[in-house]
Amino acid sequence: MFKTLKQLKKYQEPYKKYAIWGSIFTVLFSLLAQIDPYITGIIIDDVLNGNNNNFVITGSIIILGVTIIRSIIRYGFFMGFEKYSQKIIYDLRKDLYVKLQNLDFNYFDKTPNGKIMSKMTGDLEAIRHFFAWITHVSIFHGSIFLFAIVSMFLINPVLTSTLLIIVPFISFFSLRLSRSVRPLFVKIREQFSKLNTVVQENISGNRVVKAFAREPYEIEKFQKENEAFMARNMDASRVWESNLPALDAFSILFNVVVLFIGSIMIMNNKMTIGELVAFNRLLWMVNNPLRMLGWLINGTENFIASYERVKELLDEKSSIVSPVVSDSTDTINGHISFNNVSFHYENLPVLDNISFNVSPGQTVALLGSTGSGKSTLISLISRFYDPTSGSILIDGKPISEFDINTLRNNISVAMQDIFLFSDTIEGNIAYGVPNANIKKVKLAAEIAGVNEFIYQFEDDYNTIVGERGVGLSGGQKQRIALARAIIQDPSILILDDTTSAVDMETEYKILTELKKINTNRTTFIIAHRISSVKDADLILVMDNGRIIERGTHTELIEEKGYYYDVFTQQMGEFDKVVEEYI
Repeated sequence: MFKTLKQLKKYQEPYKKYAIWGSIFTVLFSLLAQIDPYITGIIIDDVLNGNNNNFVITGSIIILGVTIIRSIIRYGFFMGFEKYSQKIIYDLRKDLYVKLQNLDFNYFDKTPNGKIMSKMTGDLEAIRHFFAWITHVSIFHGSIFLFAIVSMFLINPVLTSTLLIIVPFISFFSLRLSRSVRPLFVKIREQFSKLNTVVQENISGNRVVKAFAREPYEIEKFQKENEAFMARNMDASRVWESNLPALDAFSILFNVVVLFIGSIMIMNNKMTIGELVAFNRLLWMVNNPLRMLGWLINGTENFIASYERVKELLDEKSSIVSPVVSDSTDTINGHISFNNVSFHYENLPVLDNISFNVSPGQTVALLGSTGSGKSTLISLISRFYDPTSGSILIDGKPISEFDINTLRNNISVAMQDIFLFSDTIEGNIAYGVPNANIKKVKLAAEIAGVNEFIYQFEDDYNTIVGERGVGLSGGQKQRIALARAIIQDPSILILDDTTSAVDMETEYKILTELKKINTNRTTFIIAHRISSVKDADLILVMDNGRIIERGTHTELIEEKGYYYDVFTQQMGEFDKVVEEYI
């Protein structure tokens, strides 16, 4: 635990005043708790001894006053520890989110979303619970235990010493519980991540599930992980329950010892009835902390296991980082060179010895079957990944020498996997240029063909599209994503199969408008339609991670290779059609 607290020191240090404040109030609250039993014992002895004095009234007033003061103090320590925990978690959650924003695609490729979300929610809540509740309760029960022992010694040292003989046995079972339950909490948190992943995937893919009538399968899959999660918790419960009877037995033994020995002392006039009552009322202050020990260990081990998972994310390193001394250029002209570039995803070859050159203002089209490496190639341009070998130059400089933000601010990507935020259509289009006025938004929307459907909605540009663009057709989402890329007016524009869901007439209009707005822009187009790529300055035909053909539309038709085959399949083997497109 102390190792974990040391690692969290930077989050605790700025807010330690709240912890100190809460601790002082907690200790004071515990100290005042000793007054009630002490005065009660005096009142009982006075009544039994027939003393005619007013201490009954005075003592009752003192007890009432102390109770009121303790109620006020209770609010004080509660707010102290609540502020302490909330501020720690606020900073920790912020750092986790910043870390997520700075991690590269590699991390998200290999880490399920459910695992990330469980760290951002369940694990952080376990940490907050430790600082808000476990810390306070530990201080409270620790201080009240010590104060009670001192008070008991003042009342009767012999009886107190007898009780303390039992304490080491309770400590032994508590420590054994601690060692046994820690690895189980790690397994619980891991299984919770798996369960979270299944739920999130099912919610995100609910349309696919319903389209294929796979509800029974998804329910069965959820049940499997849900049962595993229950089993992990039951394993922890069995360990806890195997030690709980011993802890409870020794706690109950306190009451038996006090009653037995106390009664003998009263009969031998070595203890008064009032002292026994006071001693008995103090007993819960010793007994309760010992019984709470198991719960505190339970919460502490959960806290340690949760922080270890959070720390995994905090310690993640991105392989894509800006250089210490980066290129200070704010703009990029758009000259791109691939020199013998290869890329392996882990041990899987994806690109093999790719080389080509593109000048500013040129359009490059990538054509090839699914899985041929087209999307991976353009991901290297935005430096979402670094090549395994070879070099990529932009304006004659290695891409790794550019500041990442500078590089990506000069590149706009309309991705194949379209993601729209739960925002207005205007907000989604202006996402990369948040200060863009509505005039600029409408211009980008017009070029992308958004204006063809935007006014079908009652709130036009203020229409909320819903999570991931729910309610929009595939073509509508594509055009909004294209407008989002266009509005940035980048030096390099990448369209990853962005017009596949629109008709050929709309596609032609969009591509024609794109040529008009910036003649110096370097454009990459990934498409499966010949109509999308035939006017490109350079067409790269890819297969299995290699460039198997390159050239213009006319040159590739004359080669009568892969490109020619695709062309004839799409357009038909008619001489006049061929002549028209040549």
